Amino acid sequence: MTDERTTGGLAGKVAGRVKAAAGSLTGNDAMSREGRLQEAQSDAEVQARKDEAQARQREEEAKTKEEHAQVEAERRDLDNELAAKDRERAAERDKQRAEQTAAEQEQQTDQAAEADRRRDEAVAAGAEEGAEAARMAAAREAARLESEAARAEATADQVEKQGS
Repeated sequence: MTDERTTGGLAGKVAGRVKAAAGSLTGNDAMSREGRLQEAQSDAEVQARKDEAQARQREEEAKTKEEHAQVEAERRDLDNELAAKDRERAAERDKQRAEQTAAEQEQQTDQAAEADRRRDEAVAAGAEEGAEAARMAAAREAARLESEAARAEATADQVEKQGS
């Protein structure tokens, strides 16, 4: 076997076949063995390059899949954050509507209570006026009756004086 540097790949394979054939034809077993070894080494180098390329491709595919999974996870996280913010905004709107409705109901209740108070005051004032009018009428009637009673007494006193 020689110490020469052999080329790999297709050229090394062809050179190995040529050496193996030349060694077989010339009866040089060492050259024939060297040719077969060079051909096998070339095949191994070609296979090693193919294996390395496939390994790089699988590594790139795995890296791409991992990046895709990370992007997808980030997208889901962002979707969840947006959904949470939407729910917070909806809850705030609902709270504001409920507060507004409560304020409107309170205002309506206050207005109804004020209207009831005014009506009750008007009824009470009317009742007071009616009671005052009735008291005044009763006082006039009492004064008239007292006056009539005084006249009747005076008449009775006169009748009694005349009869005695």
